[in-house]
Formats: sequence, C-alpha cells, structure tokens
Amino acid sequence: MKHMKLRLIVMNFLEYAVWGAYLTCMGRYLATHGLGSNIGIFYSIQGIVSLFMPALIGIVADRWIPAQKLLSLCHALAGAFMISAGVYGLMSGDSVQFALLFSLYTLSVAFFMPTIALSNSVAYISLGKAGLDTVKDFPPIRVFGTIGFIATMWIVDLCGFQTTAWQFVVSGSLSIILSLYSLSLPECETKKKAESQSWVEAMGLQAFSLFKQKKMAIFFIFSMLLGVSLQITNGFANPFLGSFEAFDEFADTFGVQHSNILISISQICEALCILLIPFFLKKFGIKNVMLMAMFAWVLRFGLFGAGDPGSGVWMFVLSCIVYGFAFDFFNISGSLYVDQETDPALRSSAQGLFMMMTNGFGATIGTLSAQAIVNWQVYNLPETATPLEVWAGWRTAWYIFATYALVVAILFWIFFDYKHNKPSEVNSKE
Repeated sequence: MKHMKLRLIVMNFLEYAVWGAYLTCMGRYLATHGLGSNIGIFYSIQGIVSLFMPALIGIVADRWIPAQKLLSLCHALAGAFMISAGVYGLMSGDSVQFALLFSLYTLSVAFFMPTIALSNSVAYISLGKAGLDTVKDFPPIRVFGTIGFIATMWIVDLCGFQTTAWQFVVSGSLSIILSLYSLSLPECETKKKAESQSWVEAMGLQAFSLFKQKKMAIFFIFSMLLGVSLQITNGFANPFLGSFEAFDEFADTFGVQHSNILISISQICEALCILLIPFFLKKFGIKNVMLMAMFAWVLRFGLFGAGDPGSGVWMFVLSCIVYGFAFDFFNISGSLYVDQETDPALRSSAQGLFMMMTNGFGATIGTLSAQAIVNWQVYNLPETATPLEVWAGWRTAWYIFATYALVVAILFWIFFDYKHNKPSEVNSKE
C-alpha cells in the first residue's frame, strides 16, 4: 500500500510541477514583452480547450486506451509543443510575435489540460485496487502535487525566469519526464464493450446524463460559475505586483522583485488545506465546504485590492493564505464529490465533465471577462496616466472580482439543496 501511495505521489508531484513552471508568471513574461493586453487570451485558451479535450480524452480512457497510457501520450505531446514555444520565445527575444507563440502554447495546453482529470482517474482507480479509501487517502497524495507546483514556482523565480521564455522550457521538460514515468503506473482497465450499445453508450457520453439529476445539474452549473474565478489571480496577480516597480518606495520590495515566491504562499497554504478536506467533508458536507471556498474567493480578490507591497503587504499575504481554502475546498472537494456520485464505469468521463464545466466554460468566461475589466481599468489608460492612476485601476478591478464571487456564494447558498448526514447519523440509521 505504501508503495502504491509513493508511486502516485511522484505522479502528482510531476503533474503539477509542469503547471507551476509558468502558470503564475506567464502574465509577467507577456506584459514584459508587450503582450499585456493578451494575457487573458493566453489564460482563456486553457478554458477553451477544457470545453472538449478533457471530456473527449476521458471517453477514450473509459472506452479504448488505458488511462495511464493516455496520460503518457498527452504529456509527450504537451511537452514537445511547450518546449517549442520556449525555444521560439528565447530565439525571438523582444521581437516575439503573438501568433506563433500563442499557437505553440495552445497546442501544448490542449494536451496538458486533460491530464489533470486523467491523473485523478489513475489515482482513484489505483487506490481502489489497493483497497484504500479515496476520500481519506487521496488528499495526502494530492498535496504533493501542490508541493511540485511550489517547487517549480521557486525555481523559475530564483533562476530569473519570470520574465523569460525559459519557464516554458522547464515546463515542457517536466512533461516529457512524466510521460515516461506514466508508463510505469498501474494498469487502468477500459470498460468492456457490450453486445448491444446505443451511439451515446459507444461514445461514452453517459456522463452528460448526470444533468438529468437536479442536484448534479445545479452542482455543475455552480461549478462553472465558481470556475470563473480560478485563473484570474494566476493571470493578473504577477503583472499587478510588477506594476509597483513604478513607485520608488515599492520598486525594491520583496513582493515586487520576487512576486512568484510571494504568490507561492498561496500554494503552500493550498498544500496544508488539502489535508483538511477529509475532515471538513465528513463534518460539514459538500455544500458548506463549497460555500467556504466561495467566501474565500471574496477575500482573495478584496485583499489584493486593498494591499500594497509596503506596509500593506500583510493583506497580500493574507490573500495568499485564504487561497488554500478557495482553491482546494472547491477543486479537490468537487472532484471527490463527483467521484462518489458517479457510476464507476463513467469515472473518467465524469471527471472530464467536471473539468469542462470548471476549467472549460468557467475559466474561459472568467479570464476573458477579467481581461476586459483590466484593459478597461488599466491597459487602456492613456500613456500619461500616473502610477497612482494605474494602481487605482487595478484596485477597482480586484473589487469587481470580489463582488462577483460574493454574488455567486449567495446564490449557491440559496439554490443548492443538499442535506449532509454526519458519520454518526449514518451509523445510527444503519
């Protein structure tokens, strides 16, 4: 059992190390090279490909190709395209062109995004085969994914790669390593073909039947609405902190010079919060845990608007602390909830559907909307705008994001009807 856990720990570490190499600092790189107004487009493509790629790849994993082998193939392709994007960026320097960089990046992301759901499926199936409890045993394994994310954030920051395309090379190289490692993971059997099947069954689209259940339909809709918040700080927190270089009193502060390390406090707290998920889910149930996540997003955005890298840096730090609750109590708890509410034969497809609603529809709408708001408040300001006016624009944008998260939380509290049975209550009924 310990051997199985260790193998899954390595998989999760590498899976999220790939993402951590560029996700929080790509916006800084783009802003530095004159592509600041396109940050939202780069981040939204993750959402656009998540509209269909995780679901399609999940169907393939359920029906035809074992999940661990498909995980290997996807990472091989994602790594090759990401390294190509990095090499192009390094060769082009300040003359980097949007079209080619975006095309290579898009191809990489198209194959990377499905691997998040695939890695979850591989973990759940492997734990089940080992006779382990996914709710209890998966979070401590998944926490090493966050540690991997933090590790590459620090490496990219300390190596001075935040404003260079080396971050893409680091990410792509790790994808190739994980591609090879995935071939050593336990076999994940596909569903055997029945003698008589409908077209929907043959394509593995039964996961969409979950929308027929009112409870699951509402859950997926709010997952999409909350998914709007997922990529906003990943895309804009680093450029926001970088904008403080225009102030003499802030230019040399730690938060400006090492913004990736400051932001990594978010992932450190995320790692700690993962360990709390089994207790919170059993104690409070999915509705209350999701509400905690939503109100944490309100604080996440609001504190960014109120803080600064000087005397107000404590607000940035607090914002990073609550991120752990905001991200984990939504993403990890939601994934576990879908796994428990879904037929085992649809496990990979259902995870792909959850990914589509959150990182697909939600993140796409969120990043494009956030870009429009940031352009309106910041990047469309006249060249004569003072640093104070730019700061005021950023502050307004953060408060708009916080208001949105608050509205979603209130609506979720009203419309998601879920009665949680505590373990003691279940045992007494039995």
